[in-house]
Amino acid sequence: MPQDRAALAAFLRSRRDRLTPAQAGLEPFPGPRRVPGLRREELAVLAGLSPDYYSRVEQGRQANVSAEVLDALARALRLDETERAHLHDLAAPARARKAGVAEAPQRPDPGLLRVMTMLDHVPVLLLGVRSEVLARNALLPAVLGHPMPRGFAFARWLLLDPAARERIVNWEVFARNTVAGMRREAGRRPHDRRLRTAVDEILRADAEIARWWEDQLVRDHASVTKLIRHPVAGDLTFGIEAVTAPYEPDQVLVVYTVEPGSETARLLPLLASWHRQEDGYQRV
Repeated sequence: MPQDRAALAAFLRSRRDRLTPAQAGLEPFPGPRRVPGLRREELAVLAGLSPDYYSRVEQGRQANVSAEVLDALARALRLDETERAHLHDLAAPARARKAGVAEAPQRPDPGLLRVMTMLDHVPVLLLGVRSEVLARNALLPAVLGHPMPRGFAFARWLLLDPAARERIVNWEVFARNTVAGMRREAGRRPHDRRLRTAVDEILRADAEIARWWEDQLVRDHASVTKLIRHPVAGDLTFGIEAVTAPYEPDQVLVVYTVEPGSETARLLPLLASWHRQEDGYQRV
């Protein structure tokens, strides 16, 4: 089975396995059950497809799948918007995936950099494809305890560096979200060999993370609370918000927001002074 169709098949099976007939509002088909969720025939009925056609899709034997069929499957499987978009990405014809196209070097979006400049009172990080650091302000390394140079692989640090687990109190929440985000990006960028190499390296390095990858979860950037245990400032609480630019969908500005008047808001200026250093890095 071609690699792209194998990814589509694995995603469909995982979503089918997690949905029971009762959850789907369907009377179970008679006979012994060998799957935890829906049978192929049951999903086909829910999506308005013939069982033979759906089997060809899931087994990777259907070269092209229409958007209408994908939407029907997404409704039947009760996919959220991120999962629906991921399904469409996985089913895109290989010729539409820009295979072999050389990639231009990433340049930070000027508008996002201007926003970063206005937010020097909170930690801010600009990430590009493969979670590469494109820019950050001075407070970001002061909070995370790493210099985060341009070109640095943020996801690799978060998932594999023991210091990240020590610094981020709710590390597993962010680690699982990061893995789900990597899978989402892999679906959008199946031609990206550097991304595939980076993912493979991470999965080989940590068996637990590899198990999370096999769960087939996908996620885009979402608002999450991050708890930091800082060796000098103590416990810090941030609301993580993601900002994208209309013409740079592959870049995301990650802003560590704070509640006005909170202990974290009070401590950040002190932390910045403790961490005073030469850092014109984020300026362009």
